[in-house]
Amino acid sequence: MNANAFFNILHEAAAAPSVGGKGAARGEHKPGAWQILPLEGRFEIVYEDSRGLWSTRVLDARELRLGPGRTLLGGIDRARGGYRGFRVDRIRRLTEEAGPRMKAGILDWLLTRASAQKRERAERMRSLACRDRSRKHAA
Repeated sequence: MNANAFFNILHEAAAAPSVGGKGAARGEHKPGAWQILPLEGRFEIVYEDSRGLWSTRVLDARELRLGPGRTLLGGIDRARGGYRGFRVDRIRRLTEEAGPRMKAGILDWLLTRASAQKRERAERMRSLACRDRSRKHAA
């Protein structure tokens, strides 16, 4: 059920008309649009669904989706075998594999983690580009 709600949101966001197409090309954030931050990691989450039932899930995270009024943590749910989106405000506890366990400040921690991973990827890309340039000069 969570996956259906998640994909309906994605469909609505994709179907929304783009405002100021030139701004979107420059990477500017549009009000009401979803922002996707890549996020990697394996987490155990205790999640409260819309009926108030709690469950424990193991998630191979892929992305953090920031949208109007809600934030979703998306990834592969190991137990249910498939991509799922979980509302961050309904995650009651998040434990990183061989890492910290959090009951509060989960959204802030996920945002910090996503931005740190973004910086690491950018640094890897710069070092690969620099290495490629040095190989071209040597040849």
